[in-house]
Amino acid sequence: MQLQLSTWQEVEAYLERATAIIVPIGSTEQHGPNGLIGTDAICPEVVARAVGEEEDALVGPTISVGMAQHHLAFPGSITLRPSTLIACVSDYVESLTRHGFDAIYFLNGHGGNIATLNAAFSEIYAHASLGRTERRVRLALTNWWDGGDVRRVSNEHFAGVEGSHATPSEVSLSYFAYPEAVKSASLEPRVAPSGRFRDAEDYRRRFPDGRIGSDPSRASPEVGERLFHAAVRDVRKDYRAFAAGGR
Repeated sequence: MQLQLSTWQEVEAYLERATAIIVPIGSTEQHGPNGLIGTDAICPEVVARAVGEEEDALVGPTISVGMAQHHLAFPGSITLRPSTLIACVSDYVESLTRHGFDAIYFLNGHGGNIATLNAAFSEIYAHASLGRTERRVRLALTNWWDGGDVRRVSNEHFAGVEGSHATPSEVSLSYFAYPEAVKSASLEPRVAPSGRFRDAEDYRRRFPDGRIGSDPSRASPEVGERLFHAAVRDVRKDYRAFAAGGR
């Protein structure tokens, strides 16, 4: 059940039986020569929608622009400042809690969001602790790729070439979601270098084609389908525990 495809009456009826909601969150940023710019939003969105269907849970609109300043030297990348993303998440949560939602499960697709999302959660909890709201809310952050089943599939197919950005796993999942958008590109070197970076220009200098430690030429919709089902299994278990108050 998707919030944006529901009427207000349907959401009101949902709140009579459940007060938890899944919110996909990602980023709009380059993913190397053959990765889609929307990869980090596409991946959590497709997994969240499947989990919502199987768990009869409401899924909110995807927050598709995240904290991606370090990708801005590549055309098409869009970022929010950390302070803007904190404000965005806080307003999203406050809007939902006003209606009666008290358990909000963020399913994340971008590693660069993690620190800022945790800071946003701290701001929201501090707001309650300081007595500035009577509404209490439980928040959770889960990365779609962190579950055991996903890691097993990734290791089976991409051991040694997964890397940390423009990974074959995330590219495969995005290809499964949008097979009509599969790209091909020549990668040189085949496995990208690894390392750290600072701002956008430093990133582009160190990793000129956008990849970090990865070989996404091995990505495919077929492996993406396996990763999709694995992620749904992982996230279903985690979400069910959260919605029941055990996480």
